[in-house]
Amino acid sequence: MNPTRPADIPEDWELLPPGDAALTRRVKAAGPHRVITEKKGRRTFSRGVWAPSATINDIRNNLQQERSTPAWQKRQENAAKRRDAKQAEYVDDFLGAVLAYLDFHPDYSEFAQRLALAVTQHATPVGSGTVARTQRIPLQRRAQAAVIAWMRHQTTGYDEMVIPRQRGKRREVRERLARRSRELLSRYRKGLPIEESCPLQTALSKLPGLEDGF
Repeated sequence: MNPTRPADIPEDWELLPPGDAALTRRVKAAGPHRVITEKKGRRTFSRGVWAPSATINDIRNNLQQERSTPAWQKRQENAAKRRDAKQAEYVDDFLGAVLAYLDFHPDYSEFAQRLALAVTQHATPVGSGTVARTQRIPLQRRAQAAVIAWMRHQTTGYDEMVIPRQRGKRREVRERLARRSRELLSRYRKGLPIEESCPLQTALSKLPGLEDGF
């Protein structure tokens, strides 16, 4: 989407598109500006910042000079290492939380590990937008929601369903599928016999390499 220029935006202003967080922060801190956003569902997305062209150009040039120095590049490398370490720690914590939620019978411990890896690999990447990335709910609830969401997409026909555009209908379908998923999980927790046609086993059989972990 390329927002059109609002009528009250001065002619010497330009639209700075999103993408460079440091540049956007400095432009907004430098003085007059207008943020353009777009709401999609419950989420609000930035579509850019209108600000004086001279301000944007000056700050962009200053940033380019900073980013060309060895000191800045070293700081970036150190920051990347810290982010990687933090991400690795979170992935381990999330995997543990998923395993705790699954709580499968010892007869299915290996299968639980494979399922937990599949869910974690899908849910934890930075920028994935999954429930695992939210900080609004505790880790255990994130793990539970991630398992149910993974099963909804991998073990049911949810993605192919034609759901009427009626208020609450999609939630109703999700809740019904979630009940089925929890019922299936309960069989593994109790150590009950599992049919070869189990949709959970079928889904995992299509995901080779999980034993390699991360």
